[in-house]
Amino acid sequence: MKKTVVLYPGLAVSHFVPMMQLADVLLDAGCAVVVALIDHADKEDAAFAAVVRRVAASKPLVAFHKLPRIEDPPTVIHDAQFLLRYLDLVSRYDQFLHGFLCAMPLGSVQAVVVDVLSMGALDVAKKLGIPAYSFDATNASAVAVFLQLPTIRREDQPSFRELGDTPLNFHGVPPMPASHLVEQVLQDPESEVYKVMMDGFRRIPQVVDGILVNTFASLETRAVEALGDLRHLPAAPPVYCVGPLLAEAGKEKEKHECLSWLDEQPERSVVYLCFGSIGTGNHSREQLNEIAVGLENSGHRFLWVVRAPPSDDPERPSEPRTDPDLDELLPDGFLDRINGRGLILKLWAPQVEVLHHKATGAFVTHCGWNSVLEGIRAGVPMLCWPLYAEQKMNKVFMVEEAGIGGEVAGWQQGLVKAGEVEAKVRMVLESEEGERLRAQVTALSKAAAAAWEDGGSSRVAFQRFLSDAEKLKAQAMRA
Repeated sequence: MKKTVVLYPGLAVSHFVPMMQLADVLLDAGCAVVVALIDHADKEDAAFAAVVRRVAASKPLVAFHKLPRIEDPPTVIHDAQFLLRYLDLVSRYDQFLHGFLCAMPLGSVQAVVVDVLSMGALDVAKKLGIPAYSFDATNASAVAVFLQLPTIRREDQPSFRELGDTPLNFHGVPPMPASHLVEQVLQDPESEVYKVMMDGFRRIPQVVDGILVNTFASLETRAVEALGDLRHLPAAPPVYCVGPLLAEAGKEKEKHECLSWLDEQPERSVVYLCFGSIGTGNHSREQLNEIAVGLENSGHRFLWVVRAPPSDDPERPSEPRTDPDLDELLPDGFLDRINGRGLILKLWAPQVEVLHHKATGAFVTHCGWNSVLEGIRAGVPMLCWPLYAEQKMNKVFMVEEAGIGGEVAGWQQGLVKAGEVEAKVRMVLESEEGERLRAQVTALSKAAAAAWEDGGSSRVAFQRFLSDAEKLKAQAMRA
């Protein structure tokens, strides 16, 4: 009987897709792979549901199993209470995951790998004597920060929010402004969301047998060393850097229009702008105008993915309108003036193919970790414009540690002016600083490819994960 690894992904594309790349690696290693899916109503997130269907159809060797639906699920929207609603939703499925695991052949499950936000599922696996691992779709630097957060501040000290831009010193990462931490820990320390978040960080060493991280060792040498340093992180669980786990280029029957347009542009001449896939990353009308003016004034070619501003509905503040009206949103005459020099896409672009195209010379990104890895793998220098989640932390790493991006600083004031857009585009495409960024990201692109070659750091870490899980499983069976 093949050893089975059960994957339990989260309800976000950015978490789901890299875990499904992990499924491919497990299959190559000779494991059977079962994906337990929360059967959330398609209408709640049609885009995510479409991705799940597409991925499931493309992986016939992976067994996808939908858990039963719960009654009256909470509505999850991207507002201040998002985390609490999300955790409430996924926790209600713990009972169904327990039943599913109990129904599998005795002793067949070698390990359960759980999305980082599904902490209750780890408890389920451990109670059944199954090695339990979390999968973190962000980087080792963020994991190092999260594990240190519960001990870096005493109750009698100012809150992280009150510290503002005061730099915090975490082992293994550059000095981190307190304001750059994730939103949930910048709340009042007496608030429920703060307590839940900090309690989750505190519990990680207690409930996981290890953490799989979507990064590679040579990209984050300091953070990886810190995570293995028992002097500073005595309770840290084993960390396995198994990245980069990235979606492959699509196999569409017809070539996307933007790729045909890129074919006609000179090498490394186009700046590509895209700010993630969820409504939280949508810019205001004013910001869209500033970007447009800056791009036009830069004189450079560009490919820009535009989404409509967030909804004005106070009940659903992060929900975007579906199809942006470019004539209404952008400056008068802009589309005519940039015709041929710029291409604007609505909502989506085939990002992997765009970044790997020879015409793409720079990437303006929201610093979501999947996008960062895609930029690194393609060898494209980046301009960092963080928006939400841990992206501000990623920006610090990209600019201060890895040297692969320049910061678009106006994000901190809530509006990046056209002059800065123009200046930063010129910097990355014209200047010696831009060439330095390109050289560094090119070197890391080669290192990313080497990480999964025979003897590479990620392949070795993955094999160590399988070996450790096997030992833990054998111990549990003997107990």
